[in-house]
Amino acid sequence: MFKGFYNLTSGMVSQGRRLDVISNNMANVSTSGYKADTYTDSTFREYMVSRVGNKDKRNSAEIGPASYILAPSQLYTDYAQGSLEQTGMPLDFAIEGDGFFAVQSGNGVAYTRAGSFALDDEGYLCQPDGSRILDPNGEEISLGTDKIHADASGVISTEDGLYLGQIGVYSFADNAQLQRNAQGYFTGGGAQAATGASLHWKTQERSNIDLIQQMTGMMTAQRAFQSAAEVSKMYDQLMTKAATNLGNV
Repeated sequence: MFKGFYNLTSGMVSQGRRLDVISNNMANVSTSGYKADTYTDSTFREYMVSRVGNKDKRNSAEIGPASYILAPSQLYTDYAQGSLEQTGMPLDFAIEGDGFFAVQSGNGVAYTRAGSFALDDEGYLCQPDGSRILDPNGEEISLGTDKIHADASGVISTEDGLYLGQIGVYSFADNAQLQRNAQGYFTGGGAQAATGASLHWKTQERSNIDLIQQMTGMMTAQRAFQSAAEVSKMYDQLMTKAATNLGNV
């Protein structure tokens, strides 16, 4: 009886975490370049359940496998390409294919697909939070103006053709090794300046979140959570009744 209570409780915790991930995805459906996360859980191990007699236990019969309580397994990020949308804004850029923009954040160099840039007070190309964009050599990019022209390789020049800098695009051997930090940027080692990366100027990459899929997952997780909660109440009532009746014997 107690084992069933633990299984139900772990299921509620797991579904609660799944709802947190789905809610975060849905909150970022309009965030430029956002990549959807998927929560997975697993059991500690499986064991075989057998039926045996009360006295004669020689003729046991296997019922089937069962598992212990659920535990968080891993959070997977889907790095699939989001759709490209033209904005007409001179500081908007989108990467087509694999690769990330590099930013100088407060905790060091980090990476992102979000290409809705701005200029800070010193004229450097930056993210809305002030993190500066880096070029292929890891240097910050000073523009001083948004009256610019850019090509598919990320080279930025003035309207008169004066070279100002180049946006760096970096790639990793395995994107699955990246971790998302509290600022929403990706962190990881082994970044290399990508060659032949294609950038779209005055364009943003939309998030790759499938809103219908997220809503379906949310409803499934909510129903599983509610079902586990209702059954756990029954377990609690049974344990209370058993303790009360045994105490009166």
